[in-house]
Amino acid sequence: MASKAKYRFDVSAQLDTIEKEFQTFQILNEDGEIVNEQAVPDLTDEQLQELMRRMVYTRILDQRSISLNRQGRLGFYAPTAGQEASQIGSHFALEKEDFLLPGYRDVPQIIWHGLPLYKAFLWSRGHYQGIQVSKDLNIFPPQIIIGAQYVQTAGIALGLKKNGKKAVAVTYTGDGGTSQGDFYEGINFAGAFKVPAIFIVQNNGFAISTPREKQTAAKTLAQKAVAAGIYGVQVDGMDPLAVYVAVREARERAINGEGPTLIETLCYRYGPHTMSGDDPTRYRSKELDNEWEKKDPLVRFRKYLESKGIWNEEMEEQVIEQAKEEIQQAVKQADAAPKQKVTDLIEIMNEELPSNLKEQYEIYKEKESK
Repeated sequence: MASKAKYRFDVSAQLDTIEKEFQTFQILNEDGEIVNEQAVPDLTDEQLQELMRRMVYTRILDQRSISLNRQGRLGFYAPTAGQEASQIGSHFALEKEDFLLPGYRDVPQIIWHGLPLYKAFLWSRGHYQGIQVSKDLNIFPPQIIIGAQYVQTAGIALGLKKNGKKAVAVTYTGDGGTSQGDFYEGINFAGAFKVPAIFIVQNNGFAISTPREKQTAAKTLAQKAVAAGIYGVQVDGMDPLAVYVAVREARERAINGEGPTLIETLCYRYGPHTMSGDDPTRYRSKELDNEWEKKDPLVRFRKYLESKGIWNEEMEEQVIEQAKEEIQQAVKQADAAPKQKVTDLIEIMNEELPSNLKEQYEIYKEKESK
């Protein structure tokens, strides 16, 4: 019988100690009750109402976008329902001068940062005008390559630091994005140069159909911050107040020269990964869906605001009707955009055309003139 191996280092205890440090931060429970009184942010009633308004508006935008996609009036679309607290709560903690580098599911954040709604629809259709924005709008186009925005964020944040700007660069990815090399390179670079960056991982449980537990052996995604020497926080991503506080404090640390933060938000997407053929019923159970529906961020926050007497059904209906009207107008505006031509793309991608593109440009120019 082989003797039991004796190790000189108690690495299991070391890992256990680290993992215990990453407890889920929460302020509102599922019933909209305060469970962490000391952590409640100092937001006015008007600010709380605005946060709720944006979340309701975003839920309606998601519903209408899904409908438009099924009608063939939108192109690529990644549903957002269930992640409003994570997305809108985090953005609510930012300032206009901050830079946003979104993933493809993070269109709501850049809309609330200032991207005209019709341009968001044009981006979904693949129209180049969807990513043509004013110079004072600090956003990047939604990144399709998984995790690539993390490296870009580290670079933008370094630029902010070198220029002495009191602003941060903020990016998002999903749980699957943490398995990409760009994720590690981005947070490592940011930590090494102590740049003002906030890296948000929206852990909705599945990278398309791959369960989070198959992505990594780590018990939390927030603990990955330890290897990069940066701050790490795990937060209830269905709780808008908790997300707001986590991001707001991360921003304060960043602009005070304390470096970047990695924030894991525990959330859930109620719809498919994208509208491009994904069927969540093949990899998620009805029981799991029901469990997360009880944690709905809109229901939770609505109960909290109603208990304070600052929200009611009439107010919510007004937001819903406003959203529907503005979405309808934005679709009309997107429909009125000029038809995209190949020559348009060639013209805007190069200041001076190389010889091969000059040749192609003339070919397509002739085709388009007929």
